Amino acid sequence: MTPLAKGMLLVATPPLVDPNFDRTVVLLLEHGDGGAVGVVLNRPSDTRVAEALPGWELLAAEPSTVFVGGPVSEDAAIALGAARRPDPGSGFMPVVGEVGTIDLHRNPDDVWDDIAAVRIFAGYAGWGPGQLEDELANHAWVVLPSEADDVMGPPEDLWRRVLRRQGGTTAWLANAPSDPSVN
Repeated sequence: MTPLAKGMLLVATPPLVDPNFDRTVVLLLEHGDGGAVGVVLNRPSDTRVAEALPGWELLAAEPSTVFVGGPVSEDAAIALGAARRPDPGSGFMPVVGEVGTIDLHRNPDDVWDDIAAVRIFAGYAGWGPGQLEDELANHAWVVLPSEADDVMGPPEDLWRRVLRRQGGTTAWLANAPSDPSVN
């Protein structure tokens, strides 16, 4: 089993019964003794970034919408950014590769030279101590390494793309029907 760590992906197995996570890909932002926090990478909302956080839309990766990061604190915003250089300055906390969290209290004009693209998430996914490990033991998730395009790339079909690139039986999961009763 792949170990849980910041920067890893949690890919929901079909059918995960919680509608908040059905066919989702979650990027782990933190994992430790206190639990885990992540954001759902493939749930764009209808809210434009320009409406929610004016100024940040100029840096927003397409689609320039706020993403549903998860069912916890849905009124809170988390930003992930792709750095243009190895040390993009204060207000940037690395997560994986060139991707890290960005302090949204900063002026977007102040990060323009340092950040290539951002993705904004409303809410997050959270697990208490041992909860995620229990879900893994029940085969609710597959833990996989992330790739650069997973965070800022197109969200459409991300779940299938991540599974298919694994090969073997894991890739087979990408072909599971949305409703197993119609199989």
